[in-house]
Amino acid sequence: MGEVDLIAKDRDTIVFVEIKMRSKGGLGMAKEAVDERKQRQISKVALYYLKQRGLLGKRARFDVVAVFKEEEQFSFELVKNAFELKGL
Repeated sequence: MGEVDLIAKDRDTIVFVEIKMRSKGGLGMAKEAVDERKQRQISKVALYYLKQRGLLGKRARFDVVAVFKEEEQFSFELVKNAFELKGL
């Protein structure tokens, strides 16, 4: 069916997180790293997860974390609510 990199809980919200690795100077920002196709795939997995656990009424959101690497240094960008649930 697919995969989600990380599923977390932020108070009363279930958070589905996509993690993308970028090298410095790489193309695009974190929010742009997850295209429409990937958003639909993550949405499908999230709905399956919520349904299987009886959590369809719970709040959920989709975040993107971009990990930037330049030589041996890492930095991170978190985009909360990076996209909305996509139609299947």
